[in-house]
Amino acid sequence: MKHLLESEDDLKVVGIASDGEQAVSLARELTPDVAVVDIAMPRLNGIEAIKRIKMASPGTAIVALSAYDYDSYVLPAIEAGALGYLLKTTGVSALVGTVRAVHGGQAVFDPTAHSRLVARLQRTTGKASLSGMRPQLRQREMEVLELAARGLTNRAIAGKLIISERTIQTHFRNILRRLQVSTRTEAVAKALREGLITVDDKT
Repeated sequence: MKHLLESEDDLKVVGIASDGEQAVSLARELTPDVAVVDIAMPRLNGIEAIKRIKMASPGTAIVALSAYDYDSYVLPAIEAGALGYLLKTTGVSALVGTVRAVHGGQAVFDPTAHSRLVARLQRTTGKASLSGMRPQLRQREMEVLELAARGLTNRAIAGKLIISERTIQTHFRNILRRLQVSTRTEAVAKALREGLITVDDKT
């Protein structure tokens, strides 16, 4: 993986960890832009490592890498702070693209993992929030979030709604503020859990 990533002119691997504890230590020392974290690691599992990396280096974007798309892995990885989730069968170009995307703040998920995530969140739709009240979103903000939940990029959302990407970015800033979360992935997850949006097969 190191050689594959470093074959790209704009990417440089600054550290390699052999277990979860070393990954956290290196993240604290090197504060990388992106960390690719295996879910199954010795000494400290990937989910816990992701949590600790985000505490040690909040600015590091994390891609979780796993051999499995189990429900028990995908959502916990996101809740821990991962901005991307890829299977180990993912092609090289997809991995490289994901590293670049999460560095830019874009959430990226393997299609199967994304489907499982949405399905699991929809099963929990309607549960009360901790405050006892659901957060409020405007109609356009809900439309943007629904499209994001279906895996569309900002550019694709802008094209579908016939508005600019800059406007989409503004909507997401407002959405994050209203939902009191820090990433669009967290926003989608919270909106699905709260029943603010739904995702179906419509195009």
